[in-house]
Amino acid sequence: MIDIVIVLAFLLAGAGIGFYSVDLLPSESLAQVSSIEGLSTVLAAFGALIGTGIGLAAQTAYRRLENSLREMPVDMLLSRAVGLILGLLVANLLLAPLFLLPIPEDFAFIKPLAAVLGSVMFSFSGISLADIHGRTLLRLINPNSVETLLLAEGTLKASSAKILDTSSIIDGRISELLDTGFLEGQLLVPQFVLQELQQVADASSNQKRVRGRRGLDILQQMQSGYPDRIAIHPADYDDIPTVDAKLVRFGQEINGMLLTTDYNLNKVASLQQVSVLNINDLAQSLRPSYLPGDNINLRILKQGKEPAQGVGYLDDGTMVVVEEGSDYLGNDLSVVVTGALQTSAGRMIFAKPESVTA
Repeated sequence: MIDIVIVLAFLLAGAGIGFYSVDLLPSESLAQVSSIEGLSTVLAAFGALIGTGIGLAAQTAYRRLENSLREMPVDMLLSRAVGLILGLLVANLLLAPLFLLPIPEDFAFIKPLAAVLGSVMFSFSGISLADIHGRTLLRLINPNSVETLLLAEGTLKASSAKILDTSSIIDGRISELLDTGFLEGQLLVPQFVLQELQQVADASSNQKRVRGRRGLDILQQMQSGYPDRIAIHPADYDDIPTVDAKLVRFGQEINGMLLTTDYNLNKVASLQQVSVLNINDLAQSLRPSYLPGDNINLRILKQGKEPAQGVGYLDDGTMVVVEEGSDYLGNDLSVVVTGALQTSAGRMIFAKPESVTA
């Protein structure tokens, strides 16, 4: 129904403008017209045709705006609305003295023109600032606003947004973490990180160029697989020269967690009270407890799948397959680790009796 109303309103407006535009024509031109009513009808028809075209364009733009507002997160919608209101308020306060100036009648058009341009400029400025500092503003108004929304959706505690830096994207393991489902929350790629990634991909050095293109491919793959999780954030800081400093500032403003493999960035961000998730630290913590060459004392409890194999278990339930261990069934044995296998079903360690390796 709203689509018909929009198109009909522009159609009637165009027809009305065309019909009454006859009065704007010079009297010399009107003197050559045999029927003023006929000319008004023709102009009204042309005006209605043009109005219908503009109405269809306006209806399409309205639907796009409606769809974008529906898909926009609630916090972003609210912060943009506040930014728009503040921008209009500042515009009216700053432009109020202009209307008190004694401007000649010939230049009276300056007042409404300045009012319109000032309102538009400050409105866009308010929305732009809201995109950058919106979450901080909402947190100042209501520190529990985000958590309250998530609690209403059934989440006990809000999951902090993860900020990806260039090193974590090029590293590639972030994609595997997403696939496993262990990484929660929104993943943000700031605009300045994307620009740095593009600069690396366009570098003269072949090694850097390969790394940059790998990062862009991985980012595109993650965005295709998880369109609702990966977002390019428009934040940028022209007054800050380095990307690392921009990442720290961005993490402070949105209270997000920095995801990186850069050791120095990890330390600097931690010193400035920004939470950091280091992929290298995660990989180190998941490293097998026993490496090849380590000694283990265990009891051989049963026969393995192969005739010469014996099987024992560690205290945490990890299976240890001992080659040539079937002769020690039921006995304690000192073995040397030869390898390990990690699967989604669990971990398995392979070993040989210490006496055999000696």
